[in-house]
Amino acid sequence: MSIGEMLAATVPMVRTMKLEYLETTPEKAVLALPDQSEYHNHVGGPHAGAMFTLGESASGAVVLAAFGDQLSRAVPLAVSAEIAYKKLARGTVTATATLGRPIADVIAELDDGKRPEFPVAVAIQREDGAVTGEMKVVWTLRPNN
Repeated sequence: MSIGEMLAATVPMVRTMKLEYLETTPEKAVLALPDQSEYHNHVGGPHAGAMFTLGESASGAVVLAAFGDQLSRAVPLAVSAEIAYKKLARGTVTATATLGRPIADVIAELDDGKRPEFPVAVAIQREDGAVTGEMKVVWTLRPNN
């Protein structure tokens, strides 16, 4: 089962918003939010909350791709998130999330008994390539013990 299929099966909001997983690797995840009138705002584009959910979901996908092999000993949790809305979004929008620290460095901290934190940067774009939003989500791996 792919990460996208797993998240669609286990996270109700992913199914509700019909998020599409276009690419998921340990370094990058790309998700799309199809144009759906039920998620439009007062100016006809995706609501800010829908864009936030798209960006946070993309960040979670890259975290699972990077650290899914650590789930037996640590739980990934979002610590904080910031978003900036840059331009009006219309139509289908995509979110590209990239891991902000080397995977090996994060795992080394976990091996040392620490609770590592790491940023994930997210760019949200409309179909013409214009960046409509930028997001930073800080994640941690909380040890299970």
